[in-house]
Amino acid sequence: MKLKGRTRRHKRITKKMKGQKKKPRLVVFRSNKYIYAQLVNDDSQKVVTGCSTLTKEFKEKKIKSAGIEAAKELGKLLAQKASKLGVKEVCFDRAGYRYHGRVKALADGVREGGVKF
Repeated sequence: MKLKGRTRRHKRITKKMKGQKKKPRLVVFRSNKYIYAQLVNDDSQKVVTGCSTLTKEFKEKKIKSAGIEAAKELGKLLAQKASKLGVKEVCFDRAGYRYHGRVKALADGVREGGVKF
């Protein structure tokens, strides 16, 4: 039941926003153990870049992969990858999740990394 509601909310949110080459869509997915984030270009229907708490760069930081600290560090890591590709602005797609906790921490980490919403 919860998953149905989240997917319904996610569809409603993604209808209103569209990621382009200059301003891709930042999509968040969180499970109980891990957090995933991707920059998506909806024009070409491709993932520009992405990272998760499972990637090698993140695991080198030796942080527990499920907490708020992990989400914030993941946001900073994604902001570094985005700035290397020349992306300075994104539209944030929270994927039907509430904007608090790990989702908010990830967004704050991306902002600290220098990417605007």
